[in-house]
Amino acid sequence: MNSEMTGVIVTFIITLLIAFPLGKYIAKVFKGEKTITDFMSPLERFIFRVSGIDTTKEMNWKQHMAALLCINGVWLIYAFVMLLVQGSLPLNPDANPSMTPDLAFNTSISFLVNCNLQHYSGESGLTYLTQLYVITFLQFVSAATGVAAVAVLFRAFAEKTTEKLGNFFVFFTKTITRILLPLCIIVAALLAFNGTPASFDGKDTIVTLQGDSVQVSRGPAAGMIAIKHLGTNGGGWFGANSAHPLENPSYFTNMVEVIAQVILPMALIFAFGFFIRKKKLGYAIFGVMTLGMLTFMIPTFFSEMGGNHSFATLGLHDVSAMEGKEVRFGVPASAYWQVMTTIISTGSVNSMHDSSMPLSGAMQMLGMMTNCFYGGKGVGLLNYFIFLIIAVFISGLMVGRTPEFMGRKVEAREMKIAAMIALFHPFLVLVGTAIAAYYPQAAWGLQPGNHGFSEMLYEYTSSSANNGSGFEGLGDNNIFWNLTTGIVMLLGRFIPIIGPVAIAGILAKKKYIPESAGTLQTDTATFGIMTYAVIMILAALAFFPALTLGPIAEFFQL
Repeated sequence: MNSEMTGVIVTFIITLLIAFPLGKYIAKVFKGEKTITDFMSPLERFIFRVSGIDTTKEMNWKQHMAALLCINGVWLIYAFVMLLVQGSLPLNPDANPSMTPDLAFNTSISFLVNCNLQHYSGESGLTYLTQLYVITFLQFVSAATGVAAVAVLFRAFAEKTTEKLGNFFVFFTKTITRILLPLCIIVAALLAFNGTPASFDGKDTIVTLQGDSVQVSRGPAAGMIAIKHLGTNGGGWFGANSAHPLENPSYFTNMVEVIAQVILPMALIFAFGFFIRKKKLGYAIFGVMTLGMLTFMIPTFFSEMGGNHSFATLGLHDVSAMEGKEVRFGVPASAYWQVMTTIISTGSVNSMHDSSMPLSGAMQMLGMMTNCFYGGKGVGLLNYFIFLIIAVFISGLMVGRTPEFMGRKVEAREMKIAAMIALFHPFLVLVGTAIAAYYPQAAWGLQPGNHGFSEMLYEYTSSSANNGSGFEGLGDNNIFWNLTTGIVMLLGRFIPIIGPVAIAGILAKKKYIPESAGTLQTDTATFGIMTYAVIMILAALAFFPALTLGPIAEFFQL
């Protein structure tokens, strides 16, 4: 067990060692400074020329959001149509059928919004064509959409007073060409050379150790698995996701995949500090987010390694919670993945979350309920910004000063937006769960009692947090779940992007006030603890009653 814990610590250290210089690089990319990927410039100029994009035209925050929403609307229609007719299209060696309209509705939204909730099994629900040209395509563009949105936040606080916040299409394109593609090539190569399929062959027949002949799906999976993690997407090529032995063959690939899904959310925090030339603020934000991660990680380790103490009465030496976990990973690496994948909105799994201990399940849900510790690609920092603004406002009231952030006064308009966004996520989760608890059709496939409630609560939490993981005891491929979670995913993605970008744009236009001796310092440990308290109190107040009906009740029953 000590060696397994050492593996987890080493994984986190490697992630941090990659994320810090990557943050510097990302800041240079968005500043337009020279980088090692300048050889991509001709390709970018070609894309801009063909698309009719004037890269010299800077946008205000409203123009940014209009561009973001319009282009995402086009991708949604494209994905929906492709999934409806995939059974009649080429690159379908296993003869998989087209999706039903309600499942196509859910799936197209799910991958568009970086949620990647899967109400189908990867190897049988999609064809190679749609895996590559719908799912993998959306995994690139949805991640780039989030990064392009947070780049507006970068620009808003890099200047003293401005309405010019860069060009959405430049941020979006460079995110793909200079950040996602190079990293994906590296990760995909590591996976392919360590056993992940990367061919267009159909199913293969193998004989198991028990002597059974089984059909095993294959396909060009390595590239898709690389972007699913780097883009904090999470949709699996195979139904079992990264618990599948071909999608995640070994402990080494497990480290590669969990590092891949965390490096960019971490790097964007450092990039923010470098871009606005306030590195100390970036470090402070990273410290708060790491504290938040440990808040969920430590109880999960104790819960999973402690297991069900009823087993101790049977005389078992090791009572750790191995149900639903792969032996090749073990309990600590699985627990680490569970927390990381839920706080950063990847939703990828290397173990079955439905088999987690009750306290671990509560930590996974809380990671998605707070939805701002590292967070999804770009959006984690945007969500954190909402709580930061609330913390600034409360702190200003406590000391009797007009609340200020980065030399701009935080006034009623910004606070109203921040309050609405902070309440919108609990609203979607709790209203959705209440409807599901009332509607009889939603109970199909549920386990009885508190765990059944946990499955419903987890599904809407995952949908609203753009996470995509699930307590898979839930029978979710029906019209009720496909439609309701589809709507929650759509609203839970774009409203929390528009709100923070709007606040940043409004603040950027305001008159800059130079710092003085009385200015509230937002890059100190004290203010960091204040922000952490605001996040945890708001999440606890909003979600604790629902958690008591699900995982907390399970914990005490156990």
